[in-house]
Amino acid sequence: MSDPRHPGLTLRGPGIDPQLQTKRDRLGAILGSLGQTVVAYSGGVDSAFLLVEAKRVLGDRAEGAIADSPSLPRSELDQAIALAGERGIRVRIIETQEMERDAYVANGPDRCYHCKAELFGCLEAMAETEGWATIAYGAVTDDLGDVRPGMRAADRYQVRAPLLEAGLGKLEVRVLARSLGLPVWDKPQSACLASRIPHGSPVTREKLRQVEQGEAWLRGAFDLRVVRLRHEGDRARIEVGLGEIARISTDAAISRIRQQLGALGFQDVWIDPAGYRRADPSPS
Repeated sequence: MSDPRHPGLTLRGPGIDPQLQTKRDRLGAILGSLGQTVVAYSGGVDSAFLLVEAKRVLGDRAEGAIADSPSLPRSELDQAIALAGERGIRVRIIETQEMERDAYVANGPDRCYHCKAELFGCLEAMAETEGWATIAYGAVTDDLGDVRPGMRAADRYQVRAPLLEAGLGKLEVRVLARSLGLPVWDKPQSACLASRIPHGSPVTREKLRQVEQGEAWLRGAFDLRVVRLRHEGDRARIEVGLGEIARISTDAAISRIRQQLGALGFQDVWIDPAGYRRADPSPS
């Protein structure tokens, strides 16, 4: 795997390219200037790498905070906490209340703004109470090319983006995470469960439960690396990697899927022949 913006940079070659090491050194200098820092942590590769680097540079002056809400799968929460624990990094679980925000529940194109505003607002209050100097999150240069309402929330709350400031992109972060032995270095991109609900369809706890349980079953039953259950009312539209579509498209597989998802409340199931793709401007 390579990135045309970084010729010669791959996930398979040994060592770290000198230019990439220079960026890592730049990241270290940025982190060293932040003072006592709390990292908004999700368990994905970007925030995990940022948290580990912050711990390396700042020691006990760095810790993580993960938002716990109905839109976060329990498995993701458990894996994120376990990873930090293996590295000896303290992570707080912050119970966010985005479901109490009407604009979030309405599920417009700016849903992610209201979600991140809830998290960053909670972290800002914590930082002010406890004297933390900086809140940081794992935005990378790739995020600049997309519509990212969450970045507007970060700007509002003056949240720093050290990876972005160091000029690091997604592939570069994966290479560095691999060099550190982080098991999430090749983890597929993920997003909150609400991203499976089409814009304009209200976010509810029941829909989030259906999506979480449906995806967990599909992933386990068919050993899927990437799966999205798009909640389209009574219909579940299933997206998987192109190489995995055949695995869930046999008559026997479809029968099992219909039975299992029917028990969750879906009356119809459709295996999307186009495979996994992002459904809206938010990362999904």
